[in-house]
Amino acid sequence: MKYLVTFLISLFAFAKAYSQEIAPQTALVDIKSIRAVVTPQFETKSIEGQVWVSFIPLEKVDEVRLDAKNMSVVDSSDIAIVIAEKEHIMLKGNFQPNKKYTVQFDYTATPKQTLYFVNADGNDQIWTQGQGKYTSHWLPSIDDVNDKIEFDVSVVAPSIYQVVANGKLIEKETLGQSTVWSFDMQQPMSSYLVALTVGKYKKTTFPGSSGVPMEFYYYPEDSLKAESTYRYSKQLFDFFEKEIGVPYPWQNYKQIPVKDFLYAGMENTGTTIFSDSFVVDSIGFTDRNYVNVNAHELAHQWFGDLVTATKSEHHWLQEGFATYYALLAERKIFGDDYFYYKLYESAEQLRELSDQGKGQKLVGAGGSSLTYYQKGAWALHVLKEKVGASAFAKAVKNYLRKHAFKNVTTDDFIAEVEIVYGQDLTDYKKKWLYQSAFQAADALESLKRSAFMRSYFELQALRPIPLKDKLKPLESVLKLSDDYLGQEAVYQLAGGNLQQSIGLYKQAFASKNTLIRQAIATSVDQVSDPLVYQFESFLNDDSYITREQAFLKLWLWYRTKNDLKKQKELINIMDGQFGFSDGNIRTLWLTLSLATQGYESDEAGARYDELVSYTGPEYPFQLRENAFQYLLQIQSFDRTSLKNLVEACTHHTWRFRESARRLLTELIKEERIKEIMESVKPLLSEKELAYLKRINI
Repeated sequence: MKYLVTFLISLFAFAKAYSQEIAPQTALVDIKSIRAVVTPQFETKSIEGQVWVSFIPLEKVDEVRLDAKNMSVVDSSDIAIVIAEKEHIMLKGNFQPNKKYTVQFDYTATPKQTLYFVNADGNDQIWTQGQGKYTSHWLPSIDDVNDKIEFDVSVVAPSIYQVVANGKLIEKETLGQSTVWSFDMQQPMSSYLVALTVGKYKKTTFPGSSGVPMEFYYYPEDSLKAESTYRYSKQLFDFFEKEIGVPYPWQNYKQIPVKDFLYAGMENTGTTIFSDSFVVDSIGFTDRNYVNVNAHELAHQWFGDLVTATKSEHHWLQEGFATYYALLAERKIFGDDYFYYKLYESAEQLRELSDQGKGQKLVGAGGSSLTYYQKGAWALHVLKEKVGASAFAKAVKNYLRKHAFKNVTTDDFIAEVEIVYGQDLTDYKKKWLYQSAFQAADALESLKRSAFMRSYFELQALRPIPLKDKLKPLESVLKLSDDYLGQEAVYQLAGGNLQQSIGLYKQAFASKNTLIRQAIATSVDQVSDPLVYQFESFLNDDSYITREQAFLKLWLWYRTKNDLKKQKELINIMDGQFGFSDGNIRTLWLTLSLATQGYESDEAGARYDELVSYTGPEYPFQLRENAFQYLLQIQSFDRTSLKNLVEACTHHTWRFRESARRLLTELIKEERIKEIMESVKPLLSEKELAYLKRINI
């Protein structure tokens, strides 16, 4: 018995020691704040910084761990030994419970991700993307989203640049050729939401109705695009404060476009960074506006930033909420038909995925964007209809207030809904949160509550009917000149007998509805004589998509007719138009002008050089991608474009990188390209040469 007691005591002691060993640091130490002064080094693409970490041990500890990827440190603390490891920086000392400590040290970092140095048409940019990456690549911090910390960052940068970071700018100090920008945060946040941008910007400012300052940044050369890019921003902000019922939780709100961003946008706390491909003029606004991304990232300031999911299986609490509330905001701007049509589009995607056996449950790790964003939005829409709009709004408000600046799970949200609703939601949770199949029947019933959607479904039911038997109902629809009904009617004309449909096409042309006309431009495969005049009118439409489609299809039609004169006239008409920031019209213009026999042949070399120049790294990757594809079509890669293509194969934006790699793999099969590539190699960087070696080129 004595031996048994001794064994149990030893076992208990081991278990206690083991439990202490594996306890998360958050249970042992409360990191209160991280203050940093960072100096980006543009030439070496590195960071030099000073950090002050303030923490309170919850019990006696002899070390505090910071996440820090491949950093070097200079121990300048008199209360701790600071040691850099591969993944961490360790603060070692005799730290007593319930006492506040502040440890200061210097560090250097060369980030492989998260903080990016980008060349933007001759001007340097720096921007960060923390979600899906780790801020600890450039700033010692805590990767665990459950450790919310107050971050105050100061940035030393050349005075020619603007600097934007989270929080309120409290001081700007000039030091020689540099400026120190100091920002203050008042509330804690997860480290993935720490943001930093450096670049050449101007800004416009105005407050929301509640007085919260808002700052909208743009490139100096894009001053005429600022209004159309940020259109409806104030309405969105005011809508969310009223709809959510919880005041905007941060000191201010800033939005900054950057080149070659990894995603559409990112909801850093009070500081949204977004792709400059959304910087548009009034024509581009029709096709590719920023409103949805704008609304989505703003909604995240409550759903994701104020309350943050404890782990990835509850990620829908961020993306589903942001998607649904963005749609609610757009409903206020664009109307009910828009709202229900967007719900219908996402329902169709989810139904198709579910029918293929690829559906995913909403609460679970590893879900797709379609699941977390669109299925999450649908789950909230159905829940709102089930419990009633008033109960839903009250539950959301209670949920945000109760868990403000904390971390949450799905059960935390559902519990608040059940309290207000007064009923158990087990059946709802089973069907919408924990079942992989999409509840298509329930979604259809929800959509049918809209009179517009009932009309749309009636029109959709005509699809299999021969054109000659549905001319009258299609004519009636086109007379309405409704965006979505009109588009559907036009799509049902495509591929049919032109003699039967010509009258309806001309009616659709005459509607002057931009989206209906765009539907014609995109759905008609080939221009024909009866429609030439109408297609020519598309060249002036307020849609760069419509203009691009009409330009290409008219050029092909004139070539079919051997009408070189009309081809040249067309090219002259379209000269000088650039289109979106991806140069969709300009790159097409350059390509068609080069492919048109005898068109200003003495300037062909300059036009070719311009097309090649757009493959360079100083341009947005979307423009580069267009230029690469057109060079492929005219089979005219040279040393410069091949060098730029190899550089693209190592680009930080993975979608562009992968498309460049596929293109290079195809091109290198040609002997001519292999020969040119040998002359290109001496011009490449070590990183680029390493990639070629890896793929045996």
